[in-house]
Amino acid sequence: MTSERPRRELGFWMCTALVVGNTIGMGIFMMPAALAPYGLNALTGWGITVVGCMFLARVFARLARHYPSADGPYAYIRSTLGHWPAFLSMWSYWVSNWITNATLAVSVVGYLVAIAPPLARFPPALLALALLWLLVVVNLLGTRAGGRVQVACTALKLLPMLVVVLLGATLLFTDPGAYARSVPATAITFPQTMAASTIALFAMLGLESASVPAGRVREPGRNIPRATLIGTLLTAVIYILVSTVPLLLLPQAELAQSSAPFVDLLERQLGEGNGRWVALFVVVSGLGALNGWTLIGGNLTATMATQGDFPAAFAKLNSRGAPARALAITGLLASAMILMNYSRSMVEGFVFLSTIVTAANLPLYLCASLALIVLWRRGERPAGSDLQVLGLAGTAYVVLTFYGVGHVPFLWALALAVAGVPISLWSRRGERVQRAPSAAS
Repeated sequence: MTSERPRRELGFWMCTALVVGNTIGMGIFMMPAALAPYGLNALTGWGITVVGCMFLARVFARLARHYPSADGPYAYIRSTLGHWPAFLSMWSYWVSNWITNATLAVSVVGYLVAIAPPLARFPPALLALALLWLLVVVNLLGTRAGGRVQVACTALKLLPMLVVVLLGATLLFTDPGAYARSVPATAITFPQTMAASTIALFAMLGLESASVPAGRVREPGRNIPRATLIGTLLTAVIYILVSTVPLLLLPQAELAQSSAPFVDLLERQLGEGNGRWVALFVVVSGLGALNGWTLIGGNLTATMATQGDFPAAFAKLNSRGAPARALAITGLLASAMILMNYSRSMVEGFVFLSTIVTAANLPLYLCASLALIVLWRRGERPAGSDLQVLGLAGTAYVVLTFYGVGHVPFLWALALAVAGVPISLWSRRGERVQRAPSAAS
């Protein structure tokens, strides 16, 4: 193990693949079932989510441009709001990372069994754990290896999206009445729209992915903003196109119970057996997201250890430049979450975990937005009025989402943030104790 400075191995395309690959994971493939109970509120919720996420993407792009040599959001927030807001927001984000990995592994299993029914003989928790640790091993081979896997998976995962869009377009011209047969009857209301928007936000989490491993990115002041904005915009367009089709073509009750909505959609419209091959690409998509979040989790853990908020051992790199101990601890925590939540049904477990993950991400988005307001108030250059506008817009969207998420996930997020305080204090105390003898000598 070594603690040398990590090499900058991620370029524009790998960063864009991180944004698209992490954002388009399993969320979009499970989301139709999760949003089915909300009916057409899902579409209005998606509209709010996409607009809000474009504001947040611009927030992270401006911070990356303002701090081109910083080591990601931790440094952005620490430079503007101080240590504790930086730690608490990144700790919550770190917790959400390994919960996300657990959610992804659980979701992939549903589609994997649709491809290969004999796998149903194995305990689903065992399959989820096997997938999780496969990607940990890939990232132990180095950041470049994980980045290459991400680019390949991102390219492949767009194929099932294209199939769904083409199917929807074909039916629009050949059988437009199909869109009127299963229109959900649920009334559109503001509380239902906000609840749907909160669940939909889970599918958009990851827009900040290019900025988290900033210390590994080449030309970060240029590549991170471009990758963040282009990746988020591309993802938003894809989501708007593909989220409407299952909602309008499958009966609401059937969609709500589906563990593989896109497979069920193609089976119904094209005949039995035609959805299975699409499930293969869905699995690739989920594995790509699992790979990307594993890469993010390992590097984030190492960054927090470098800053003194985790034990220094987690900052050490193996011979291939990968944070091996950091990857191992996030893998172990995600494994525990998988085992804890397999008592729930597939869709119920997905909704529960996704809501908690969304709530745990919100402190990072809030602090990043407030950081822009601080830069504007300082009058630092470049600091135009758009810093204030973006900061206020991002803050307003996060506050609105906190309202939509409900009090239970909010309390979970608060509890997760508070739980990190003893870890930071203990790690910083250990760092001071280690420094004392060397200072005395």
